[in-house]
Amino acid sequence: MKVKGNIEKYYHYAFPMQTILVTCNDPAGKTNIITLAWHTPISSHPPLYGISISPKRYSYKLIKKSKEFVINFIPYSLAKAADFCGTHTGKTTDKPCKTGLTLVSSRKLSAPLINEGYAHLECTLVKNVTLGDHSFFIGEVVAVSADKNAFTDELLRTDHIHPLYYIGENVYTTLDRAKRKTF
Repeated sequence: MKVKGNIEKYYHYAFPMQTILVTCNDPAGKTNIITLAWHTPISSHPPLYGISISPKRYSYKLIKKSKEFVINFIPYSLAKAADFCGTHTGKTTDKPCKTGLTLVSSRKLSAPLINEGYAHLECTLVKNVTLGDHSFFIGEVVAVSADKNAFTDELLRTDHIHPLYYIGENVYTTLDRAKRKTF
């Protein structure tokens, strides 16, 4: 039997979604980190990736001005840092300092990578589209880097890496390796 769902929280039916940390810089070069679950690959040729951010967020202004951002895929062990970055503003909080996350230079952008992440997409802003109460930032992936042991034949080694997933209301999980099957 089906019951009536909650249209105000329709997106909860799409969870779990992989949690990412996005790094971006202010005009003075100070790095901010935003936690996102609303993101997706868009195109292979050219390589495009999209992130959805509310204009109320500090990172929205930074990405719009700098025209670049870095997607940092993170393990479950960073759930506490991800939650902190998603619940505090970078306008008044030094998130890298407060979380202990290590910033390292990216290959092509001024925005840094988060060293504790297992994979990174460096993106230059191609387009920003306002859709409802969020803006969809479309970035062209100009560089990719990953931990050398995180992938085998371009497939994530979930026996080694445990990606962080958001399931709503500040609750996180990871993949259950015991129930994984290959078909």
